[in-house]
Amino acid sequence: MFTLQTITLDATDPTDARAFYEKAFGLTDQISVRQGPGTGTGRPFTISLVVSQPSTVDSLVDSALAAGATSLKPVEKSFWGYGGIVQAPDGSIWKLATSAKKDRGPATREIDDIVLLLGVADVKASKRFYAERGLGVKRSFGGKYAEFEAAPGAVQLAIYPRHALEKETGVALDPSAAYGIVLGGAGEAFTDPDGFTWQAGDHGTHDRDEHDR
Repeated sequence: MFTLQTITLDATDPTDARAFYEKAFGLTDQISVRQGPGTGTGRPFTISLVVSQPSTVDSLVDSALAAGATSLKPVEKSFWGYGGIVQAPDGSIWKLATSAKKDRGPATREIDDIVLLLGVADVKASKRFYAERGLGVKRSFGGKYAEFEAAPGAVQLAIYPRHALEKETGVALDPSAAYGIVLGGAGEAFTDPDGFTWQAGDHGTHDRDEHDR
């Protein structure tokens, strides 16, 4: 079984983008940045930071906005918990969320899970594709959603219909745009049925070093 280890995002200014992710979310390991046109509005993926309580969501949203992010959906309570959605300066969309509806203690900056949610054309077909390549299915809800197993400390991967992703973020997808994201951790390089590119090993660190030279 392989799991998703790193995410590499395109950015017009990688130095500024890295500074944003460190200031906004304290991310330095799983998220890498390389020189590129940016992910831009309308790319078929979001990244979620799952935390333990609402005050931590508020803290991360506030620091993201202070570092230059744009609010797409203000934080609010819902039947599933509490969360909000922001867009980073590089164009990528981030969801900050918790299943808890009340705080259980002081706010922290601790992130429990990082989840990459890919918008796909056919959830069942994409689930089958990844399962055949050794990615274990953790939970699945027919053609509506699937989540895969992840090694400790790795990024969690999930898939979702593209129209549902559009509805959740409020951002229309641009089918002609390059995705601006590369996934690292596969045993071999491949491209999935929806055009997402996987590279073997810690591709994000490699790209970061190459573009810094």
